[in-house]
Amino acid sequence: MYELVATCMFGLEKFLGEEIDALGYERIETIDGRVTFRAPIEGVAYSNIFFRYAERVLIKVGSFRATTFEELFQGTKALDWSEWIDRYDAFPVKGHSIRSKLFSVSDCQSIVKKAIVENLKEEYEIDYFEETDIKYQIEFLILNDNVTMMIDTSGDGLHKRGYRTQANLAPLKETLAAAIVNLSRPRENVIICDPMCGSGTLLIEAAMMCAGFAPGRNRRFAAEQYPQIPESAWIEAREKAKSMETEPKMQIIGYDVDPNTVAIAIENAKRAGVENFVRFYVRDARQFKNPVEGARGTIIMNPPYGERMGDKREVQQLIREVGRTFQKEIPNWQKYILSSDEEFEKFFGRKSDKARKLYNGMLKCYLYQYFKRQY
Repeated sequence: MYELVATCMFGLEKFLGEEIDALGYERIETIDGRVTFRAPIEGVAYSNIFFRYAERVLIKVGSFRATTFEELFQGTKALDWSEWIDRYDAFPVKGHSIRSKLFSVSDCQSIVKKAIVENLKEEYEIDYFEETDIKYQIEFLILNDNVTMMIDTSGDGLHKRGYRTQANLAPLKETLAAAIVNLSRPRENVIICDPMCGSGTLLIEAAMMCAGFAPGRNRRFAAEQYPQIPESAWIEAREKAKSMETEPKMQIIGYDVDPNTVAIAIENAKRAGVENFVRFYVRDARQFKNPVEGARGTIIMNPPYGERMGDKREVQQLIREVGRTFQKEIPNWQKYILSSDEEFEKFFGRKSDKARKLYNGMLKCYLYQYFKRQY
């Protein structure tokens, strides 16, 4: 068994932990933004392909405590790097230091690199490494003076599903969009609608989730080059993913006022393979009506943020008008609305039943949740 580390955006650790459980792996530790777990080597393939909320999956090489550069050097050098890195492989180093005495990341990078070189020199009895073959990205985390050494298996971040080659301004990360869909509790015969869909991320993630599409089924990962992970693991994981695909049992509908944005959303849905499960239309959210008279539905929405003052006033007025429309047209629909505006409830016209703090990248947001209830 190996120790793997899955990183995620702050606030998504619970969802990531549930995914680890679903794959049958053993959780070891959860801290802000990462979950460590045990899995067989095949778990690298399954985790990268199936994880919907993770940013990366890394192999833990080892851990130790270091408060000096000498301790960092010796601790790194003592690890078994030759289990992974061959004499011609590349092994660049990057990392983070948080609340630790060794706070200079650039200095730590240099020392870690030197320590790995010295380790491999002794193992392979050579003095020079060409680093022309397989790339093993080394990542370190120094947290409260405790060092964790890891190898990245994902390559591009797992939020890059491969379907979004174009996006509108301030795009919503796919992993966060998936979490919002999860929190909205999709149900059979309950419409899922985004009246300000932008490039379609929320609804595409909803369609993928409701269709049982594994997020990584159509992309490649760095660890597919690693000889330590059998090719059969990737084949089996993708076959497993394919076998789980189905057809959503609800309507998924998106609107946006900008025709060009709607065109982008349609193309993104095609690339994601969900074009038959989600429909996009050009429509102003302020003229929203129930697409099926009397039908039950759930709103999932990420309105524009309006970071500049003039834009912010315009967005707040837009939210005020949309809130009135929702009150009139769909008072009993559930609503899950992500906004960075802490005054959102004031302009929307109703206090949320629950507000959950989340992060879109480094931007703090709140998911304002309105459950099925009359205004």
